[in-house]
Amino acid sequence: MSLSLRILGCSSATPTPDRYSTAQVLNVLERFFLIDCGEGAQINMRRFGVNMLRINHIFISHVHGDHFLGLPGVISSMSMHGRTSDLHIYCHEKLHTLIEAFLATFEMPLEFKIIYHHLVSEGEPQLIYEDDKLTVHSFPLRHRVPTCGFIFREKPKLRHLNGMLANELQIPISKRFGIKQGEDYTAPDGTVYPNDTLTNEPDRACSYAFMSDTVKLTKAVPWIEGVDLLYHEATYGEDNLKRARENNHSTARQAAEIAQAAHVGKLIIGHYSSRYKNVQPLVDEARKVFPETYPAKDGAVFEVK
Repeated sequence: MSLSLRILGCSSATPTPDRYSTAQVLNVLERFFLIDCGEGAQINMRRFGVNMLRINHIFISHVHGDHFLGLPGVISSMSMHGRTSDLHIYCHEKLHTLIEAFLATFEMPLEFKIIYHHLVSEGEPQLIYEDDKLTVHSFPLRHRVPTCGFIFREKPKLRHLNGMLANELQIPISKRFGIKQGEDYTAPDGTVYPNDTLTNEPDRACSYAFMSDTVKLTKAVPWIEGVDLLYHEATYGEDNLKRARENNHSTARQAAEIAQAAHVGKLIIGHYSSRYKNVQPLVDEARKVFPETYPAKDGAVFEVK
């Protein structure tokens, strides 16, 4: 398994008895990222076995309560559980101010450092995180306040070395990493062995895009083109199209239209209005446009292998 998404909350502004506000944990090659942190996030972390101390990077899309009000509690619990390593928070500058005010008000000394990375809600996608395995870009959405989506992409993986052939040719260990990167091998006698005879195709790199909250934004289609998994808000159905427009949200059908245009692998819809006790009509609406649509549900796990 290369990428795994755990839904911690999938409701919009008002939580319901079985749906907490937006929050999810993405596991990419055992790197854990918290995306949004609505009320109830840490309750569902405990409920579904998510170790919050393994989360080093938190991404908050915008400063609306249903996307960040769980964050002070998560920070507090991290402190009580003995966290000492740095915590990186990617957010708009206003949330930076709010969190620091919270910590000051409650006189909460931390044994770890919070490092803030301010998001830009206009222009082209911005690289906001990179390590040796993946990159994360933010990109502007269109909502009532500055809002960003996020794209997580694994970097291209190394080719698979044919170990039996490598041993037969007595290829030095020092040369093997370069071969996995695509280099040919020249033997001591001058014979050149092309890379494609020594290796097999690499595993496919996986990708995930998060879009909540936003109006239908066709501008984002090239940015999320071909991702394996797309989460897109579907606050309303077409029965509430007027309300969706007024509140700068999307319908399930609009989410499906974005997924179809971007040729994504699978679509997850969520951020449901509390007016929908049963979200199946929203799923059915989206599937008429994009059959590979699946409903977010607290505790659900979506995997890309």
